[in-house]
Amino acid sequence: MEYRRLGKTGLQLSVLSYGSWVTFHHQVGDNMGDKLMGVAYDNGINFFDNAEAYEGGKSEEVMGRILKNKNWDRTTYCVSSKAFFGMYGKDNKPTQRGLSRKHLTEACNMALKRMQMEYLDLFYCHRPDPEVGMEEIVRTMNTLIAQGKILYWGTSEWSAAAILEAHHVAKELGLEGPAMEQPQYNLFERQKMEKDYLPVFKEVGIGTTIWSPLASGLLTGKYNDGVPEGSRLSIEKYGWLKEAALQEERVEKVRNLKKVADELNTTLSTLSIAWTICNKNVSTTILGATKVEQLTENLKALELYPQLTGAVMKEIDGIMGSKPARRSIK
Repeated sequence: MEYRRLGKTGLQLSVLSYGSWVTFHHQVGDNMGDKLMGVAYDNGINFFDNAEAYEGGKSEEVMGRILKNKNWDRTTYCVSSKAFFGMYGKDNKPTQRGLSRKHLTEACNMALKRMQMEYLDLFYCHRPDPEVGMEEIVRTMNTLIAQGKILYWGTSEWSAAAILEAHHVAKELGLEGPAMEQPQYNLFERQKMEKDYLPVFKEVGIGTTIWSPLASGLLTGKYNDGVPEGSRLSIEKYGWLKEAALQEERVEKVRNLKKVADELNTTLSTLSIAWTICNKNVSTTILGATKVEQLTENLKALELYPQLTGAVMKEIDGIMGSKPARRSIK
C-alpha cells in the first residue's frame, strides 16, 4: 500500500480507502461487511468512510459493530462521518439538518454513539449551507476538535470559493480551516479536481478523499448492455444515479475505454481507479466494492497506475474528449 499525507496535515492515509455509501446495511450486511473491511485492512487500507445520511445512520451502526468485533488497534486506522442531510430524509425537522452549531454538534455525538467510538478522525460538512454563517461553521468544527471529538474537519462538494472563505475566516479567528475536501472524481467528473480547486491546492494545500471513482459502477462496464438485477443502479431509491450515469454517450465511451484496459491486460474498474490516483492532488480514492472479488480487483490499481504513461493518458483523454489541466503524479 502507498500512503499520502492529507494535504498539509501530518496524517497519512492509504491511497486507496474503503467507504460504505449506498452499500452498507442495504446491499452489505454485517457478515459481508466484516469480510470486506478485513480484506481492506489486511491490504493496508487505513481509512474507512461513512456519513449520517448513509441509510439513515444504519451504515454507521454496521461499521461500528464490525470495528468493535475486529478489535483492531484504534491507532492503526481512521474513520470519518459527515453531517448536513440529517438521518430522516424528508422527515427531518429544521434543526435536524444543515450546518448549524446545533446540528453539527448533535450529528457528531450521534455518529460517535452509532459507531461506538470516542472520536472521529475526519468529520465533514457534507454540503455547503448558505443559511449558516461561515464563522459559526468554523467555530463549531474547532470546538469539536478542542473537545477531542474529531481530529480534522473538512468539506464535501463545496465550491473553491467557499473553501477559501472558510480558511480566510479561520485565519482571522486564529482557528483551523478545513483540512480536506471530498469531491466526486472520475473520468466523467473532472471539473472540480482538475480546474476549480487548483487555487485551493496552491493557496491552502487542502487534501482530498475522492468518491465515486467508478461513476456509480458505470466505469466497470457492467452497464454496457443494460442494468443487471441486483446492481446498484437497479435499486429503486437510487434512480437519480441511474439517470445521471446511463447516458448513451457515456456508455459508448466506456465501451471504447475497454479497449485500453484490454491493451494493458487489466479490467475497466482497475484502470479507472488507477487513473484517479495518478492525480497528485488525490490523497485517497474511496472504494465501494460489495464483493470480496471486486475489492481484490480494485486493489490491483496500485500495481497498474505506474504503467499509465503519458501516451496511455493521452489515449484515455482522446476517448473521453477531454483536454484537462490535471497534473500526473509521475
